[in-house]
Order: sequence, then structure tokens, then C-alpha cells
Amino acid sequence: MPFNTISVVGLGYIGLPTAAVFASRKVKVIGVDVNQHAVDTINKGEIHIVEPELDIVVQAAVNQGYLTATTKPEPADAFMIAVPTPFINDKENDSHQADLSYIKAASQTIAAVLKKGDLVVLESTSPVGATEKMSGWLAEARPDLTFPQTHGEASDVRVAHCPERVLPGHVIRELVENDRVIGGMTPKCSQRAVELYKIIVQGECIVTNARTAEMAKLTENSFRDVNIAFANELSTICHKLDINVWELIRLANRHPRVNILQPGAGVGGHCIAVDPWFIVDSCPEEARLIKMARIVNDEKPEWVLARVKEQLDFIHQQNPDKTRSNITVACLGVAFKPDIDDLRESPAIGITKKIIELGCNVQVVEPNIELLPAQLDGDSVKLVSLDEALVQADIVCVLVKHTPFNESVNLIRNASRIIDAVGLLNI
Repeated sequence: MPFNTISVVGLGYIGLPTAAVFASRKVKVIGVDVNQHAVDTINKGEIHIVEPELDIVVQAAVNQGYLTATTKPEPADAFMIAVPTPFINDKENDSHQADLSYIKAASQTIAAVLKKGDLVVLESTSPVGATEKMSGWLAEARPDLTFPQTHGEASDVRVAHCPERVLPGHVIRELVENDRVIGGMTPKCSQRAVELYKIIVQGECIVTNARTAEMAKLTENSFRDVNIAFANELSTICHKLDINVWELIRLANRHPRVNILQPGAGVGGHCIAVDPWFIVDSCPEEARLIKMARIVNDEKPEWVLARVKEQLDFIHQQNPDKTRSNITVACLGVAFKPDIDDLRESPAIGITKKIIELGCNVQVVEPNIELLPAQLDGDSVKLVSLDEALVQADIVCVLVKHTPFNESVNLIRNASRIIDAVGLLNI
């Protein structure tokens, strides 16, 4: 049975590219999002996020009539849910529980238009068991339909999990080329989901069950997090021992079986900074290494901030009459990784905010945004060009290795006081 209409719920960094790529295959796609601005922008053939090549694909899909956006769901043959799954940080009880409210809301939203034979796929990165919960919410909303948890292979609606596994900045290509792990609640659910993804995926669609598919994505990101934590911890050790960590890593990586990652200002984004906590929350006694890696990476911004304070103290020692309000700190980059506009869970945002709280004038250089986010709002902070920042700043803090910064590395190197958290000066 063909998929004549596909609905993608959540038109963010994953949902919109997914919708656009399916639409580029001449399939009718209805994108659903609660953000009216995003919906209006897409329906004009434009995009509201930064992702290479996405604007071209969206414009073509909209102009050809294969992609439309709306705030209310419409009937379709397949529904792909790509909404956020942040965590709830309970510091008092030292827990980080997954917030599944967006998935629940999306489930309740599409339930009204579900019909027999439909497929529902959860793409959102989720803790183990989330797909089953989603199916339960759908069943509660539609008692007239049957679902896999009660009727198995005979269910009216098929339910599966297929986590996204793309790299920001390369999403359009990787949606097509990457292998996909597809976990249905039953074998027939898996098979139906494979039929859907084969419309766009040139890589292999590997079938498993829903719980294993959920864990696979969490494992991939936890693996990355643990390895980044090793690099970040190494950087703090090398600082204390007066060793250039960037040179050290280059030397160590000449070993044929060693591949140390690069240190940074911390770990951000909607995946690596979040997903490991889902494993820790589900198995707190067993996930000791994963939890420690999260702690190491979450503490790295404080270490960077300590380097800023050292420079501020030195300036005060040299200029006793100079107040914090007379000192300008330039923060180069506030996105969570290079060459994107995504600020979610960005360690650079947290560092910049705390520098503002120190009472300094702060100049933010972020070439991928036009307005500062609300958490950086204030009279003492402004968004400026790199040239302006390098002229006015007393301290330059490099937090993200954006391409424009690489291209101007010689100018940045001439700044008087530099805190380089990402190895920009060691390229």
C-alpha cells in the first residue's frame, strides 16, 4: 500500500529537512507545527532555521505543491513525530528525567485524524519505552482503533521508532545516505516503517524492536559524550601541567589505534548533552561511566569561566581603578557547534551569560544569528561583528570554532588577552 500523504509533526532542525526530502520525492507532505511563524515562513518557500541546502529543497517542494505547512494536523497515511525531548533537571534529587510532554501533545493532536492502516513513527530521541507510551496515548485518545500493545500484528495502526542520526550542517545529505535503525512494536510495524523510509533512504534500513532502536540512539550519543569528556578532562589536566593539549592530542593520535577527540567549551545541542541522561535516569546504579562523562562535560563551562576570571583579576591588578563595567569581553560564538544557528543546550550561551553577570561589557560575535537570544538580553551585551569586537575587547574568549573565525585567525591571534576553549589558535 503506497504512502500518498505523509505528515511530519514538528518542523524544526530534523522535522523540516525530513519533510522537505520526502516532498522532493514527489510525495505529498503536510508539515505540522505550533509555531505560526515557522508555518508561514515555510508556506512562502522559505526556512526559519540555518541548514545548508535546505532552503533550495524547501523552495522547490513548496513551489511544486508537494510540501505545505499548517498548525493543525490533517489525515495522512503516515505520521512522523519529530518534536523536542528535553530533560527535567531536578538538582535537589540529582535526577534528569526525560520530558515527554511534547510527544504526548503531538500524539493527542494527531489522534483525531488517525484511521485504520496508518503508520505512526516516533523520530524524537527518547528514553527506552517512549514509543510504547506514545502508542498508549494514541489508544487512549482513539478507543475505536486498535494498537500493537493490545492487538499485536492485527492492530489497526502500526507504530514504530526510527531515531534521526544526522549531523547538523549535513542533514540533507545524511537523511538520504545514512543507514537507519527501525524498531517497530511488531515485525509488521517494522516492515511498514521500512517501506516508508525506503522512499528517501539510500542506506540500509536495519530492523529491530522499538526498545532496542530507542537505546541505539542513546548509545550512539553517549559514546560520543564519553569520548568528548576524555578530551575535556585531558584539557584541564594539561592546563594544570603547563602542556599544550592540542599538540599533545596530535602526538597521541599518531598512534594507529588512538583517536582522541578535540576539547571544547563543553557539550551542547539537543542530543549529546541530553540523551545520556535518559540512560542514567533509567539505570542510575549501572550507568556510572556515562553519568561521570556528563558531569565532566557539564563542568567544563565553569572551567572556562574560571580562566576568564583569572584574566579579569590580572587586569584589576594592573589597573586598580578599573571596574568590571569598564572591561569588555568578546565572546566568539554562542551556537552549540560550528557553523549552525542552533543554540539549544549551548555551553557557550551559559558561559556568556555568566560573564555578563560578572558585570563586564560583553560583545557577542555569532555570524549565524541576527538577534541575541532572550537569556543574553541586557544593557551590557550586544551582538557585534568580529572586527568591532577585536578592536574594543580587553579579553577575547573563543567558544565556538566557526569558519569565519578560522578565516580570521591571524587577526584574533593578535588580541591582547585570549582564552581559546576550542583550539582555534592551534589550527
